Amino acid sequence: MTFQEQIQAGIPNILPQPKPFEANINHAPKRKEILSAEEKKLALRNALRYFEPQHHAELIKEFAEELETYGRIYMYRLRPDYKMYARPISEYPGKSEQAKAIMLMIMNNLDYAVAQHPHELITYGGNGAVFQNWAQYLLTMQYLSEMTDEQTLTMYSGHPMGLFPSHKEAPRVVVTNGMVIPNYSKPDDWEKMNALGVSQYGQMTAGSYMYIGPQGIVHGTTITVLNGFRKIKRNPEGGLFVTSGLGGMSGAQPKAGNIAGCITVCAEVNAKITHIRHSQGWINEVIEDINELVKRVALAKANNEVVSIGYLGNVVDVWEKFHDENIHIDLGSDQTSLHNPWAGGYYPADLSFEEANQMMADNPELFKEKVQETLRRHTAAINKHTAKGTYFFDYGNAFLLEASRAGADIMAENHLDFRYPSYVQDIMGPMCFDYGFGPFRWVCASGKPEDLVKTDKIACDVLEEMMKNSPVEIQQQMADNIKWIKGAQENRLVVGSQARILYADAEGRVKIAGAFNEAIAKGEIETVVLGRDHHDVSGTDSPYRETSNIYDGSRFTADMAIQNVIGDSFRGATWVSIHNGGGVGWGEVINGGFGMVLDGTKEASRRLESMLFWDVNNGISRRSWARNEGAIFAIKRAMATQPLLKVTIPNLVDDSLLNN
Repeated sequence: MTFQEQIQAGIPNILPQPKPFEANINHAPKRKEILSAEEKKLALRNALRYFEPQHHAELIKEFAEELETYGRIYMYRLRPDYKMYARPISEYPGKSEQAKAIMLMIMNNLDYAVAQHPHELITYGGNGAVFQNWAQYLLTMQYLSEMTDEQTLTMYSGHPMGLFPSHKEAPRVVVTNGMVIPNYSKPDDWEKMNALGVSQYGQMTAGSYMYIGPQGIVHGTTITVLNGFRKIKRNPEGGLFVTSGLGGMSGAQPKAGNIAGCITVCAEVNAKITHIRHSQGWINEVIEDINELVKRVALAKANNEVVSIGYLGNVVDVWEKFHDENIHIDLGSDQTSLHNPWAGGYYPADLSFEEANQMMADNPELFKEKVQETLRRHTAAINKHTAKGTYFFDYGNAFLLEASRAGADIMAENHLDFRYPSYVQDIMGPMCFDYGFGPFRWVCASGKPEDLVKTDKIACDVLEEMMKNSPVEIQQQMADNIKWIKGAQENRLVVGSQARILYADAEGRVKIAGAFNEAIAKGEIETVVLGRDHHDVSGTDSPYRETSNIYDGSRFTADMAIQNVIGDSFRGATWVSIHNGGGVGWGEVINGGFGMVLDGTKEASRRLESMLFWDVNNGISRRSWARNEGAIFAIKRAMATQPLLKVTIPNLVDDSLLNN
């Protein structure tokens, strides 16, 4: 069968032969044993409903074995035989160009060069899934190949519920992930519902088909590192940035350190992913001996090198050893997946990677004790360095939250706040999000590198023209992004699809997208897919990350994210998504995203202006109402340019009245 025929076939009538387990692929760890005997039967019933009854006897033993061995039913035998990557849009079967674009994006999320655990359909973050099993993938791709522009596909946590009549202006796909009843949103609730096959953790851009490889987080991390050095009034050259994690998102950190111009040490316990990142050029060197690491960092400092070093080992050892050896750390952070601390997101010290994985599955309570013990050690070592001048920030992975739950010395003197800020509180919130700057991205659906080069130039030209008249409050953001886009090609940021990201405000996004659509209409480039990270101005309500600089008491509410996805859906998005979890953990955040296909038409031009303006200014208005100074400035500026926008501005109270 051809590739197109396989897509159109969906779940095959004749079952393929079981596939051997490929040990050379980076696999998800075994999930904890959490289902009762009756619940295991329910999980099997749930899995078998994808198949005709004549196949049940053959599949039930296989699925039971998967559940026992891996803690989940992935349906490995249904993995397609074709290579998984984002093909040019013209190669996909279908009746809708928008649907073809979504198929392209789904396959990019599962590309072996992009996905963290591709055989388990996990894109990044340890549990950020596109689908729960391969039957869902096959059925979804079949539906997309059949869809017209007057239908909408509804996705329930990876399960394609089906095609429903709608209209051309409606989203082609509506995605929900993990939208459980609030009282059932603890980590073990996710473990159980995921094992049953009824809910999943979509992270942010995994379950919404908008992940573009590590490039997305490279840009944000570059901006964060640059502004971190600005905060401590130090030139990055010769400065030391220490962090951990080389997986899906965190793997971007050493590349970002190189672009920012500092020395980066990034620890990782997984040898396989460490060597993958090295082979991809995302880290310059790999060191396994802690004493050798000390010597190498001392040499790099002496020579003011720009170098990234992956340390194959636990980051706690780095913090402790650098303290003992008086190696000064300028910036410190952590990006292990602490939103998922008990299932492979964070590894305890003094255990090998293999020993830890075994304990995680066989003795989860002891594993939890070891993780929390390590978090206390980790925090104690960080505290020693910050006492000597290190600037430490939480990089949005729930490090501070989980350290506090472990009883670490992480709380401020008021016993309410954390001792250290999140990077959103100190850097991204007041410097970027409040002004409307966030991670705007696009994918060239032709798959042609030359299209990406052309879009880079278009975006750069737009930004340079805008900067001539931009207010002083946003000059630094504009300059950083122009520098970024000019260096994008030489930094070899593409992994998977021909994609790019930059930080832009609403005006910038609308003008760049409009210029793309015009270029498509002229035949200069082909179809472009727009999107963004959920880690943005408006899409995400996350009290310990995206909305951690909201101080009016509303940071635990999620009105903004819900309003965002509803508003995007009727203003022209091609697909929309809303998730529980993402970056900081199940039950800790609600986040939404979108995708939009530009095809050069007047309809696309109208939709992009309407939707992108809302997608940003919804968040600015909420931040303005929270009395954030930058957001008040930004929303007033937006109202001056759009007469149909009228937003309630907060009246500020004189503090002396409150202190009487």
